[in-house]
Amino acid sequence: MPGTKTYFLSDFHLGAKYIDNPRKQEQRIVSFLESIRNDAKEIYLLGDILDYWFEYRYVVPKGYVRFFGKIAELADSGIKIYWFIGNHDIWIFDYLPSELGVEVVDGSQVKQIDGKRFFIAHGDGLGDDSRTFRMLRAFFRNRFCQRLYSGIHPRWTVPFALNWSCSNRVNGDDKAFGDDEPLRRFVTNYKQDPKIDYFVFGHRHVAVDENVDGISRLIVLGDWIKLYSYAVYDGNDLKLQYFTD
Repeated sequence: MPGTKTYFLSDFHLGAKYIDNPRKQEQRIVSFLESIRNDAKEIYLLGDILDYWFEYRYVVPKGYVRFFGKIAELADSGIKIYWFIGNHDIWIFDYLPSELGVEVVDGSQVKQIDGKRFFIAHGDGLGDDSRTFRMLRAFFRNRFCQRLYSGIHPRWTVPFALNWSCSNRVNGDDKAFGDDEPLRRFVTNYKQDPKIDYFVFGHRHVAVDENVDGISRLIVLGDWIKLYSYAVYDGNDLKLQYFTD
């Protein structure tokens, strides 16, 4: 039977070229998921779980078997699992939902969880109105462009995507969470009622827990490349924690 706690994780970047020991990283993630199977009722995967993913009509990328198997096992046991699309695993279509039993979310959600109101999203683009971002987002999500891309052999597309991801990391994709941070700006300018108790984001590869306006808390989940951080909500409070095996 599912437990009583809600877990939030993000930014595994499974398959990334810059991860020194991919098998060890995957095994550590699987170990964590196994450790929470008895007390988790819901798990939110807030994007960039895979460093790159593109489903073809009859073929999917290789790898991640242990991770996929554990997710399917937990879902089959009755734990509700939500997978929010990030800016790296944007091209999830029907394979992962049908095979793993996860609910894929494209965008943000406002949810009531055990009496508290959560704003949940991967975080890319929030508070960032740059023209470059809007153009890239529209291009990546365009169905016609996706069909054209799918016609290119994976021997070309996969190395290209992984090299681009690696370049972004080298060029400061995880810069410090500064005063001009777009996510903080988004939370500060969020005016809808009722008030949000917790804003929970991934994307930024830094672990942040800060009060914003005396009511809301901003939680940035960090990553599972260096920090192995996550948040857990026990029905009373949401806390950032770190996994050590």
